[in-house]
Parts: sequence; C-alpha cells; structure tokens
Amino acid sequence: MCLRCVLLMARSFKGSSPDQMQFFSVLLKMIGARYTIEVGVFTGYSLLSTALALPADGKVVAIDVNCEYYELGRPVIEKAGVAHKVDFREGDGLAVLDGILDDEDGGGTFDFAYADADKLQYAGHHEHLLRLVRVGGMNILCESFKLPFSSVVMLIRDLDTWYFSDGHVHSWAPQRS
Repeated sequence: MCLRCVLLMARSFKGSSPDQMQFFSVLLKMIGARYTIEVGVFTGYSLLSTALALPADGKVVAIDVNCEYYELGRPVIEKAGVAHKVDFREGDGLAVLDGILDDEDGGGTFDFAYADADKLQYAGHHEHLLRLVRVGGMNILCESFKLPFSSVVMLIRDLDTWYFSDGHVHSWAPQRS
C-alpha cells in the first residue's frame, strides 16, 4: 500500500515506473546492497523502493535540491517503517556529492547509486558516483534521453568516452524511455 501511495503522487507529476523499481529491488538484493545513494528524490518513490529492499541496517543517502516534494512522500516512508534507513540531504547534487567524497575519504563505500536529477549535470554525477560506488557496485543514470536531441548526442558521446576509457565500467546500456 505504501509504494502505491507514493507512486500515485509521483505519477501525478513524473516519476519512476513500478517495473523499474521492482527490477532495482531485485538488483539491490542480488548484489547484497547495504549502503546506497540517490541523486534526485522527488516524492521519494524510488527512495522508498530502495529502502524497502535493503536489510534492516541498510542506509540510503538521498539528495535533492528541494525538500518540498520529498516532504510529500516522507509520511509514507515513515508509515512503511523505513525512515530510519533514509539520510536526506538537501542541496545541489554535485556540491553534496563533493562533501560526501570528502567525508568518505575518496569513496568506494556505496554499493548502488541511482541518479534521476538534472540531466545536464549527469557528467558530473557520473564522475562523482564512479568514485563513490565500490568496485562491483552499480551506478544507474535514469532517463538520460529525455533531453533535447543535441544534448542527447553530447551526453552519449561523453558517456561513451568515460565508459570505454574507464577500467571499472564493464558495460552500459543506453535506452530511450
């Protein structure tokens, strides 16, 4: 019931799909994720899905530039009994990620990262999250291609360069939603 409530709120604006969140839940459990990070929270549907998939001592660092939409979904996260897993941080994604990198002594402590925020900052999100996610973890950038065509072309070119020049990345699968 909790996921449905937040999904209805999210769908009235925008948001992740139920199929995508079920898939993420399976991925999180398969890799044994305990410590995750999400850039771009909106009403918290994906955040709630992630928190529910984590073990009791798991944590989600949730970053959004504005807490107003998060506050809409927070009561549902509390009702689901997973609010203790959420560490919400308000601010610019890149600035907050910089602070986390400083706090985490260079990174490698997160098991899973999900970015669904300002698409034009994905290059910076990607660079930061690659450093924050452990080897063998997952870094997912959502809805990359809901941009103007010229921005999509530049993003694909940049991602190709990063992915194929970085020894830590084994594959990437661009999709148009």
